[in-house]
Amino acid sequence: MDLVTHAPEATLGFGAALAEILEPGDLLLVSGGLGSGKTVFARGVGAGLGVTGPVVSPTFTLVREYDGRVPFVHADVYRLDDLAEFVDLDVGEAFDGTAVTLVEWGDVVASALPADRLEITLERVDDAPDSRRILIEARGPTWAARRARLATLCDSPVNRPEKS
Repeated sequence: MDLVTHAPEATLGFGAALAEILEPGDLLLVSGGLGSGKTVFARGVGAGLGVTGPVVSPTFTLVREYDGRVPFVHADVYRLDDLAEFVDLDVGEAFDGTAVTLVEWGDVVASALPADRLEITLERVDDAPDSRRILIEARGPTWAARRARLATLCDSPVNRPEKS
């Protein structure tokens, strides 16, 4: 599934809309280059989960936890040198089934994480500096059961990709 947003506010809004179908225990791996909108998307997810304070990039702290209607764990593994460092962080505690966990640069540590997850890739659109293509791959039984809801969300008129 994919969609295109045309402004940072739309990327944030899609994250908030996606949060409406998230459940405790969900894992989101978010990847994309520098400046692709990963943290903007994470802010939207946090807002949609009812986080009232600012959701800030955990680049230097690596993991931040927030209270909301569902607890939200936001990790950023950009500064880690290898997978062993991630394992040492014991982020696995976040997968106790009570929180939604979002890992920026998640593709780097995917092999150490549960296979039941939502993989989200954000890409800049070359001819539109504020536009982002968001590619979504649902993996595992949890997402198989919600695939139709996810497809409906991605295909809403607000999020429908432009036809080339």
